[in-house]
Amino acid sequence: MKKLSIFLIAAFLLEFGGNALRQETGLQLVPSIDSVAFAAEERKRRKARRVPNISEMTFRRLAQAQELMDLKEYDAALEVLIEMEKRSRRYNGNELGQVYSMFAFIMFSKEDNPRTIQYYEKVLEQGDDITEGLEHGTMFSLAQLYFVEEEYQRSLDMMNRWLIKKADFGEDPGPNPRYFMGQVYYAMKDYPGATKQIELAITMAEERNMLPIKENWWQLLRFLYFEQDNWDRVLEILHVLVRDYPKRDYWVQLAGIYGQEGYEREQVLAMEVAHAGGYLDRERDVLNYGGLLMQEEVPYRAAKWMQVGFDEELVEATAKNLQSLGQAYQIAQDVDDAIPILEGAGKLSDDGEIFSRLSQLYLEKDEYKKCTDAADSALEKGVDREYNTEIVLGMCLFNRDRLTQARKTFVTARRHARADKNESVERICNQWITYIDRDRIRRDELAKAEAEFAG
Repeated sequence: MKKLSIFLIAAFLLEFGGNALRQETGLQLVPSIDSVAFAAEERKRRKARRVPNISEMTFRRLAQAQELMDLKEYDAALEVLIEMEKRSRRYNGNELGQVYSMFAFIMFSKEDNPRTIQYYEKVLEQGDDITEGLEHGTMFSLAQLYFVEEEYQRSLDMMNRWLIKKADFGEDPGPNPRYFMGQVYYAMKDYPGATKQIELAITMAEERNMLPIKENWWQLLRFLYFEQDNWDRVLEILHVLVRDYPKRDYWVQLAGIYGQEGYEREQVLAMEVAHAGGYLDRERDVLNYGGLLMQEEVPYRAAKWMQVGFDEELVEATAKNLQSLGQAYQIAQDVDDAIPILEGAGKLSDDGEIFSRLSQLYLEKDEYKKCTDAADSALEKGVDREYNTEIVLGMCLFNRDRLTQARKTFVTARRHARADKNESVERICNQWITYIDRDRIRRDELAKAEAEFAG
């Protein structure tokens, strides 16, 4: 983190108001001696504190250092400032404040944060001998540098001092410093403290009609409430984000939180809007939306939506994904589309459930040989509640006139259902066993009668 200090501070400066704030914070891109005259005018306007004058000789030396800094000849500028520092007893506090401020700028340009901090602290040591503008800017700069150097409490302490100074000076710094303080609390993992500051920043921005509120402010606040399990507030913030910054992630997160909190209808509606907006462009989105449509008992829509995902190659044709699609077609009673999908899934998987579903579909299509083969494969590979597959197998065997095998299969299914205490399935098995026994008797009597008639 420390290696990126200059870039982070530059980002803060851009965030907090560009050139105007650079002048206020003391982290000017090109520090200028002209600021002395500007400060004098400000003092007249604001009745600011009276500070010692800068002598003509000191002004010339500072101007020399300034010129070298403008040319980015920082080492040469340092030589001038070092010579001035050696004669520090000659200078009043206002002059020393300017010298140390230039030192700080050069150290900052060299990405030497510790020495930048050291010199800014020396600026503040001059107390009331420096202008309010230099003091306030230096304090704000130090707060940022402390933050970059991970001295978070010092950063907060300095920000609080800075806010008091600004209030005493009759200035309202606006919401940006509050957001910065929220970032500091966040870095300290003090999420309630961070939440308070970010909420205050947003309120201040809304009162000043600084709309829309910046996206990253809402993002940080959403994360903070997420970490505190405040789901109602997370939902409120996501509503703002999908309205002002509509993106795939926000819509999907909104739907996810709705589902997590039991708002199933709202979850589906959020995904519907995301679908209409073209935001569902990932495999996970397609499958999740398909699953929600299944829950809403519109399996045909679910199947057709997932089919588009496969056709557009958003969804990989894995066994699991094909099984989901085949299941949707099956529940929608579209047997003709379900069978080839599940056959493809079966070729890619050893999951017995796929073959169990296939056996049911083959039974519906009166393809009894395929039905028995699929059911045998399902039982061999293993399925939950195997008696359900055994009933399908028994029915297919019966329709192939394999009564002995069919009866044996129903007896096995009855035993498994009884062990699972499933009385309904046990009763179905008994009915089939009785029916097969009676059919055998009927067939035997019919055969006997035919034999007697022929004799």
